[in-house]
Amino acid sequence: MLTVLFAAPDLWDEYRDVLPKALAQAGLDAQLVREAPPETVDYIIYAPSAPLQDFTPFTRAKAVLSLWAGVERIVGNATLTQPLCRMVDPSLTESMVEWVVGHTLRHHLGMDAHIVNPDHNWTPVVPPLARNRPVTVLGLGALGSACATALTGLNFPVTGWSRTARDVPGVRCLSGGDGLRAALTGAQIVVTLLPRTPDTENTLNAETLALPARGAVVLNPGRGPLIDDEALLAALNTGQIGHATLDVFRVEPLPAAHAFWAHPRVTVTPHIAADTRAESASGVIAENIRRAEAGAPLLHLVNRRTGY
Repeated sequence: MLTVLFAAPDLWDEYRDVLPKALAQAGLDAQLVREAPPETVDYIIYAPSAPLQDFTPFTRAKAVLSLWAGVERIVGNATLTQPLCRMVDPSLTESMVEWVVGHTLRHHLGMDAHIVNPDHNWTPVVPPLARNRPVTVLGLGALGSACATALTGLNFPVTGWSRTARDVPGVRCLSGGDGLRAALTGAQIVVTLLPRTPDTENTLNAETLALPARGAVVLNPGRGPLIDDEALLAALNTGQIGHATLDVFRVEPLPAAHAFWAHPRVTVTPHIAADTRAESASGVIAENIRRAEAGAPLLHLVNRRTGY
């Protein structure tokens, strides 16, 4: 029997019933435990916020399976020598697409002017068609590609950018430093879905925020450090950026005194764009363990060099 250690105590109540069922449905003879002698553990189910930080004693563990999409908190852990897999949950992708499409349409259609209209102003401004509103998606991983594809389905002309070359059908795909400038230049809506690494921190800064069309909208459901907060506030104050809808921040919860809360051109959502659902995530975990036991390649294996 396999011993699967659930090393994410804050999430135990969500997974204690559904994960054993998923393991059984995958044909695995496995016991899910919260504690076990380290040398008896075959797999570790993990969240980077968990107390476990020293993986050295887990000499038998074949993989560490994270419940988070982001692994920046753990990927640099020198004691972690086991294969590390990040979570790519179909439900997480689905909810991210809904958030991005919803807020893109909100700003594209100018909904705020009609939803909040205390003076009863009658201003019949007709928005352009989607095909005339260029959108740029920074990051073409699983989430970014899904969002870019959904937006092309609504006729938005979408440019996608990634650090390394990608190919997403229907999306103009660019990469590298020159590609970033080209992707941002003239964009009217910019969506940031890059992973957090030293190379992606402050991707949107004073220089790059000057490239989109004046009055452009920034949507950030990716990682807080992708944006230089002070540069964004300066761009908002000059009108270079017309609005920023932000779901992730450098410090969470966002401190009450932070300027984003009071800024009239900022919408704060409390890190709700996408979340891992226990039922679908359990299926991903079970499938990865099944694959490992069958000698098949692991899904969503993290590249330690790139950090994702």
